[in-house]
Amino acid sequence: MSTFQAKQALLRHAGNDDATVTPPAASSLPAPFPAEPADFDFAEFGFQQLALSFDAEIGALWMRFTHPTRPCFTPDLLSEMADLERRLSSCGALGGPPAELNYLVRASARPDVWCYGGDLAHFVDLIRRGAVDELRTYARGCVDLLYRNYRSFDLPLTTIGLVQGDALGGGFESLLSDDVIIAERGVRLGLPEILFNLFPGMGAYSFLARKLGTATARRMITSGELYTAEQLHELGLVDVLADPGEGETALRQYVARNARRRSTLDTLRAVDCRCNPVTHDELMDVTELWVERALELEPQDLRKMERLAQTQAKRMAA
Repeated sequence: MSTFQAKQALLRHAGNDDATVTPPAASSLPAPFPAEPADFDFAEFGFQQLALSFDAEIGALWMRFTHPTRPCFTPDLLSEMADLERRLSSCGALGGPPAELNYLVRASARPDVWCYGGDLAHFVDLIRRGAVDELRTYARGCVDLLYRNYRSFDLPLTTIGLVQGDALGGGFESLLSDDVIIAERGVRLGLPEILFNLFPGMGAYSFLARKLGTATARRMITSGELYTAEQLHELGLVDVLADPGEGETALRQYVARNARRRSTLDTLRAVDCRCNPVTHDELMDVTELWVERALELEPQDLRKMERLAQTQAKRMAA
């Protein structure tokens, strides 16, 4: 049995409750990545929210958020991420990854922000209209994206979050599903949802509880405190700390340093998923609680969300 096959077997044991990410029949799959990503024109995807490029030197597919409107997970951004992830997942269903593809790097094209998380303006609109189904669809879509990333699309692929700007709320939550987090000193990460009487409901508690324990997870969520990359490196959440402007260099150094043992590290991640699994059912149960709580928010809570969204928009404009 190959390392890839062994990892798939471990992941199947760890996540056999999840029907939504079971590979569909080959005839229903989207067009997968080509055999040689270095020769592929990613512009053909027609993405506006994501900038894609392939780095043949380290075998990495770079996925950069462009944030053309708001620096958060807008419905348009989620749609493009889902399209990309389905293409990656289709590779696993068809027998393996594209040639030369070893890493997926998630970064931001904007130097000041990685992602501010959930689309607060969109949330306020849905909650005020009582659009339960739309809010639930948004939340479940986030969970599906996070879960596929957590499982590395059932491929021998290492996912890396490269953080060169602030990652707050759902942005930080999303990073917790990456295999490796590389962050530049001074960037801020945290879960401020408690400030408007809500909680991060798309995986933060599940991942933090596995990584740091339930008491620390609860404290980080209920305090609403923002942390620097240095503080989270001390806690063990940030794997590699880089100087400002040196994140990409640090990433390449990490890849070079671990080139010979990448398969072993990849399998160890599968072992971790087997021993401390985060299941799709668990994430869906929690996000259903999040939807219920969001619909109970008071008018003053919604106004706080609006002000925060306005502050983020002003920062983008500046």
